[in-house]
Amino acid sequence: MKADAMKVVVQSEPFDLGAEVAAISQQRTDIGAIASFVGLARDSNDGSGVQAMTLEHYPGMTEKALVTLVDEACTRWALLDVTVIHRVGRLLPGDPIVLVAVASSHRGEAFAACEFIMDALKTRAPFWKKEETPEGERWVDARVSDAEAAERWDGIE
Repeated sequence: MKADAMKVVVQSEPFDLGAEVAAISQQRTDIGAIASFVGLARDSNDGSGVQAMTLEHYPGMTEKALVTLVDEACTRWALLDVTVIHRVGRLLPGDPIVLVAVASSHRGEAFAACEFIMDALKTRAPFWKKEETPEGERWVDARVSDAEAAERWDGIE
């Protein structure tokens, strides 16, 4: 995949899933599948209510890490286009946080690459989450389940 065929953005503004998928497929007849994932802010975590979440990142460094993940996916699967949008700033429950959309000729590659990018993003992209709960603010630690999900891709080409 050519570098100009991918979109990697870190932004505070909401994104529109329909518009992003339409942009990928606009005037393209070589795409047979687009797999997408949208992550949303939840109102609870680890048994506690969550009133809001603030996502922080290192500008420039975070985008570079996301591009590296997309490049890795492109070496593993025959992809035609990829969009990754990750939000930062204060988010409320129900707000969209992240979008990963992957286009390929066939669904299997689109599904696998989409899942790989999301699993890798959770463990290798420099984002930090702080939750506002009724008990006060707290930083969210990395989950063991996220590391396990990312590890399953090791050795898979």
